[in-house]
Amino acid sequence: MDKFTRLLAKFRFIILHEEGQDLVEYALLVALISLGSVAALSTLAVDISSVFVTVGTALTSAVA
Repeated sequence: MDKFTRLLAKFRFIILHEEGQDLVEYALLVALISLGSVAALSTLAVDISSVFVTVGTALTSAVA
């Protein structure tokens, strides 16, 4: 329980201490932007793959 109390005290100190908040805010902003980018690119990758399959199918049927 002593380790938990020390961890809680450190956490409170970090939360209440104002010097490092700008860095934390920037890190959170970067994390949110990267998460959004990954989600958007994943959706875009599926759409691009679908277009390539459609073009491939059209080319195969045109040759045959």
